[in-house]
Amino acid sequence: MEQIDLGAAAERVARLAEGIADERLGDPTPCPEYTVRELLAHVAGLSVAFRDAARKHFGPTTDTPPGSSRPVLADDWRTALPKAVDELAAAWREPGAWEGDTRAGGVDLPAAVMGRIALDELLIHGWDLARSTGQPYEVSEEELRVSEALLTPTDDSSDEGFFGPVVPVPADAPLLDRVIGLSGRRPDWRPVQGLPRP
Repeated sequence: MEQIDLGAAAERVARLAEGIADERLGDPTPCPEYTVRELLAHVAGLSVAFRDAARKHFGPTTDTPPGSSRPVLADDWRTALPKAVDELAAAWREPGAWEGDTRAGGVDLPAAVMGRIALDELLIHGWDLARSTGQPYEVSEEELRVSEALLTPTDDSSDEGFFGPVVPVPADAPLLDRVIGLSGRRPDWRPVQGLPRP
């Protein structure tokens, strides 16, 4: 599989985090189990896990399933999170990062697949943060195609996606909306509208 640069996705998440005011930290997100605060903590944690997965440095950061405990946002998150996503992108640029097998979330996969999952995590959770806090969100078609290929169910008769049940989205909808639907989210989700969250 072709190597992918995660730099744009990492920078996008860091920029979104910078635009989040403290009073928005308790707001709901399209991830029903997470507030903005917990989603930021989750992104920081997964960034460290996927960084270590790229480096093949196995231990608690790569072996612990993501839902094993409630994510807690560190006091220094405004500096720690941008650093974590930057290190994540840098780690996946290193020689050998995309070769062999690696581990994240307690799951072993080919590194080429894990790198794509890392990109998808940044892309989807970036959308979560943008939608929750009213910020604009633009993603390149190239990045979206990677997520689309990763999230599309392999069985045509199945609506069970990579991260949960697929939300049906019209075939002529924008690619970002279709990818968000594949991730199990409603593309029209807005916190102020009180729409049901998958």
